[in-house]
Amino acid sequence: MTIVVAQEERAMAEATAWLARLQRADLAELDSLDFDAWLAAAPGNRTAYRNAVALWHEFDACADDVTAQLAADARTASARSGLSRRWLVGAGGIAAAASVAALVLPGLLAETAVQTYVTGKGERKRVTLADGSTIDLNAETRLQVSFSRSMRRVTLGDGEAIFDVAHDQRRPFTVAASSRIVQVVGTQFDVRNRQGELTVTVARGRVQVRPLSASAPGRNFLLTPGLRLEVGATGLEQMKSVDPQETFSWRVGRLVYRGAPLSEVIADLNRQFVQQVEISDLELARMPITGVIVLDDQSAVMARLSLMLPVRSVPSDRGLLLLRN
Repeated sequence: MTIVVAQEERAMAEATAWLARLQRADLAELDSLDFDAWLAAAPGNRTAYRNAVALWHEFDACADDVTAQLAADARTASARSGLSRRWLVGAGGIAAAASVAALVLPGLLAETAVQTYVTGKGERKRVTLADGSTIDLNAETRLQVSFSRSMRRVTLGDGEAIFDVAHDQRRPFTVAASSRIVQVVGTQFDVRNRQGELTVTVARGRVQVRPLSASAPGRNFLLTPGLRLEVGATGLEQMKSVDPQETFSWRVGRLVYRGAPLSEVIADLNRQFVQQVEISDLELARMPITGVIVLDDQSAVMARLSLMLPVRSVPSDRGLLLLRN
């Protein structure tokens, strides 16, 4: 029993340390990889981290009261003893409560610094946020994350990302992209913001999409699993039924298209490979394509593309030129 308690206390201490570390402004990709490794290192680590996040929220709900108690605690030993007994009952242990208070309370009193995540050409990245949410970034994507006591905010520039959002009823999770705000409490969805065109695809939960402001053009939409909202560069809004897993397939190196113009396919491929591809004429650019493209070697990709459409690629001064057969 003593060994089990010691293991639980150690896991809780490590979890609170991770909770603080994941909120740093200088968070690096290596931190996220180390965090994933820590979660998998022991069966109790995931539970400890969930408990640490729950305690964070408990402190958040009564941050002012806790701050006052900590101030009184510093003045008299008796007050400190009383505070410890109260938190022993409410939080499951003196050590857990003290470590969470010391690590988390400073972050509760002000909004955390903005964290920026960027991927380059052909790069995909997964990041784990302080609340346990994960974000998968597609190639050539830039986004910023900022958490406060009442909101979880993401701003997605040009790019695409899959969000798997941890449930937190008190702190909605919002993604600002193009001219829209995507808001959720806990769900899984994909947001694509490329060249002024926005798509939001939902795999789990419910997602609200609304204009950036009350005066901005556009309607409010509520998306449920299997629905995609498309907002064109001109503001045209369309709702479609889709298979979300096809949309998410880029995460495993596959691009799925159903009647997409060749220009869109080539734009996606140009984000994945250094050697850029140009289309020889506008009519060819509008040619629709349906199929799956596996992202491995570029020469193999172009060879498979020529089997799907009557096209061929030839070397050019700026990379490859796509011609009609």
